[in-house]
Amino acid sequence: MKKEFPVYDICKFSYSQEDDIIVKPLAPYLRAMRKLHFPHRHDFYHLIFFTQGGGSHTIDFEKFEIKPYHGYFMAPGQVHGWDFEGDIDGYVINFSAGFFKPFLLNNQYLENFTFLNGNIQHSVIDIDEQYRSPLTELLNKVLVEAESTGRFRLDKLRIMLLEFFFLIAEIKGESGDVKSIENHNQIVIRNFEKLIDKHYLQLRLPKDYAELLCVTPSYLNSICKELLGLSAGNLIRNRIVLEAKRMLINLELTVTEIAYKLNFSDNSYFCKLFKNQEGVSPETFRKTL
Repeated sequence: MKKEFPVYDICKFSYSQEDDIIVKPLAPYLRAMRKLHFPHRHDFYHLIFFTQGGGSHTIDFEKFEIKPYHGYFMAPGQVHGWDFEGDIDGYVINFSAGFFKPFLLNNQYLENFTFLNGNIQHSVIDIDEQYRSPLTELLNKVLVEAESTGRFRLDKLRIMLLEFFFLIAEIKGESGDVKSIENHNQIVIRNFEKLIDKHYLQLRLPKDYAELLCVTPSYLNSICKELLGLSAGNLIRNRIVLEAKRMLINLELTVTEIAYKLNFSDNSYFCKLFKNQEGVSPETFRKTL
């Protein structure tokens, strides 16, 4: 019988229990972790950059075709699994949520990088040919430093990873002038998404989030539609349904129990919301897993 998606901590993947970071070539890493093709979660950031191979990679129930020079950036808590074809290789980087805390004064600094926020719309990246050589050169340097034993090894890895993030931001077109990139509406949207992730079990209405963001509900809804193509209410409901999907893998949980865990007092309302968002009932969705 299927259980909930297993959650793995970084120590289970590390040769050193003291490390908050792992950097490995992808092929030997996958051989060592060959049993982890089934869906699972990590409690750390998990970055994969493919240089060869094919197949599919599923993140939070969305399937992506694996291609050389595609990168996947996963935040703690996301569910993923894979079905590889051919000889797979590339790079894998795992680091804990606290890895940068001793180094950065601003503990929220990584939130500047949209590809690290757990939103699947931003976290799958196709690397243009002009960037492939500098990116692989940088990742090779990270690999070498990860295997070193120098006194400043971890701090040098932090610097190199930030350089890697800056390069990815440039590839995604997110490293331009602050005034043009980080405009007010984008900041509001980003903060809205963070608040949803934190409060979706308690706050279900756009007006609740608008109040926290110090904007009007109509303004919040307008910029969500303009920038994301979805209403503010849809963003909230999508987050609830995503968590429901993650729970539905556990056959020991009934739909009623899942509704209760998601803070629904009425199971029928939960089922209606799920079907409105997904087009199928929770039970029908469960049968597809």
